[in-house]
Amino acid sequence: MTKKQVTQLSYEITGYAIKVHKELGPGLLESVYQKCLEYELSRSHYGVVRQVLVPVMYQNIAIDADLRLDLLVNDCVVVELKAVECLLPVHEAQLLTYMKLLQKPQGLLINFYTDNITKTMRPLVNEYFKALPE
Repeated sequence: MTKKQVTQLSYEITGYAIKVHKELGPGLLESVYQKCLEYELSRSHYGVVRQVLVPVMYQNIAIDADLRLDLLVNDCVVVELKAVECLLPVHEAQLLTYMKLLQKPQGLLINFYTDNITKTMRPLVNEYFKALPE
């Protein structure tokens, strides 16, 4: 994939998150938004996997940490969903770590406890994104 394709995919995912938010509004559990966003992406023929197990290696030993990310779209964009009053730096750190451990170039941190998804959403990229062709 190219940087342009990954960016376009993230833009499209954001559009579906906005659609879900407009339909449901704020105040529900994260799991409800997750299932609805997964449904929208799947019915639009994106490859989406929910609750992906994130492997953790420590000194060449696989650690059973039971880390799970919310959604992985087209095996490329990690989507971490929240339904919290305020996003914290730890939420960004969590997403960046998932991206690093899975070697994925882009992540989206989306908080559904808001009146406007685009004002609170945080797209993140890493060294894997920088290594992609334009």
